[in-house]
Amino acid sequence: MPRAPFGRKLKQVFTRAIIFVFCFTLVAPTFSVSPVRAQGSGLVRDAEIEGLMRLYSVPIFKAAGLDPRAVKVYLINQPSINAFVAGGQRIFIHTGLLQKAKTPGEVIGVIAHETGHIAGGHLARLGNEMDKASNYAIISMLLGMAVIAGGAAAGSDDAAKVGQAAIFGGQNAAKRNVLSYIRAQEAAADQAAMRYLTKSKQSGRGMLALFNTLATGSLGSLRHTDPYVQTHPMPFQRINNLKRLVKKSKYYNKKPPAGLVLRHKLMQAKLDGFVNSPRYVYRKYPTSDKSLFGRYARAIVTFRSGDIRNAIPMIDGLIETIPQNPYFWELKGQALIENGQPARAIKPLKVALKQTSGNGLISMLLARAYLGAGGKANAKKALRILIKAKRYENHSVDLHLLLARAYAVSGSIAKAELETAEAAIRSGDKKLAQSKARKAMKRMKRGSPGWQRAKDIVNFAGRK
Repeated sequence: MPRAPFGRKLKQVFTRAIIFVFCFTLVAPTFSVSPVRAQGSGLVRDAEIEGLMRLYSVPIFKAAGLDPRAVKVYLINQPSINAFVAGGQRIFIHTGLLQKAKTPGEVIGVIAHETGHIAGGHLARLGNEMDKASNYAIISMLLGMAVIAGGAAAGSDDAAKVGQAAIFGGQNAAKRNVLSYIRAQEAAADQAAMRYLTKSKQSGRGMLALFNTLATGSLGSLRHTDPYVQTHPMPFQRINNLKRLVKKSKYYNKKPPAGLVLRHKLMQAKLDGFVNSPRYVYRKYPTSDKSLFGRYARAIVTFRSGDIRNAIPMIDGLIETIPQNPYFWELKGQALIENGQPARAIKPLKVALKQTSGNGLISMLLARAYLGAGGKANAKKALRILIKAKRYENHSVDLHLLLARAYAVSGSIAKAELETAEAAIRSGDKKLAQSKARKAMKRMKRGSPGWQRAKDIVNFAGRK
């Protein structure tokens, strides 16, 4: 066998090993101090929370020189205090962080830190470090194998042990080099975060408070840990460095607007209501709690429990308190749809859609209400809404399934087949996507935009 392919193969093997070891570092939470729990995994979509994340993130993105339209923030249904960046300009935030953050500043600080990774190009540059680590380890491995081979020829067991030590020592040194680089990235992201907060005239106290929380929780797990095999600086070292930066800011004592704090608490109440058990919700928000967010959480858990008779008056009370809040109207519509009353859901959802100037998720919910109410006329109304929503939600599987349903009821079978194919290809079902796209092509005029899109789906789904 030629030597060059052998060397490349060794490098590929080692690179895969490095990626396996460090994928938790890159794709797992930047703020994690314990392994992520796997329960309840999945992306969360919610118009209210996504809107709040935009309020939190847009000033940070602008301060970092990033296009706010290009950076996406995703929510993951996980109870841990975590956030991370992944390929491209994407930030992932765990719902546990949102639920446990005492102030908006804590979440904003996390977003600022992750933005530092994006603006610094850390993920892309890490690939170069991985290559260096691979080369270093391969050289160590080849030298070690040479020693082993020489020892075997001479009948020396000691030489074999020396060779094995060289192999594993080289790999361990390479791993430490990469980890050292990653720790440097984290420190750079902390510094960048404070620059963005200062430029956007915000305090870094929230970020510092969150770091203190994480450091306190990590004492048991990190007390006897070698700091040189950590992906992040040790907690109190990190806090001391950050504290100096935070206190230098002239915005150190600046507090977030009262309206933003209220929205933060409403967001937490909503997550509690949807994610946690009724027992948990009533323990955290007892009936004696007359706050708006306490009432919000109880209304959500009441409708989730199927008690629509009591839930609707509770939601109406929220609407009466702040009729300009579109998400109270949205909640009423959702509660009615999920309890088998789609026709009654149309009116409140129309109000919510108007107040949000055509939010894509609320558009889809209103379309569900129209389709649930039945009839061709309502299906056509749903179609008009969904076609507008494609501007914001074209990537959504649910949007294309709703479009397929609306087209089918309206009698446009070819378009219904095409939308089903669109949903299938986005959900990874290539077999169904090909089948439905071919059926759509048979019903469409050859060369038309719909026919061409169906052909593209067939071709894409056919790739291995």
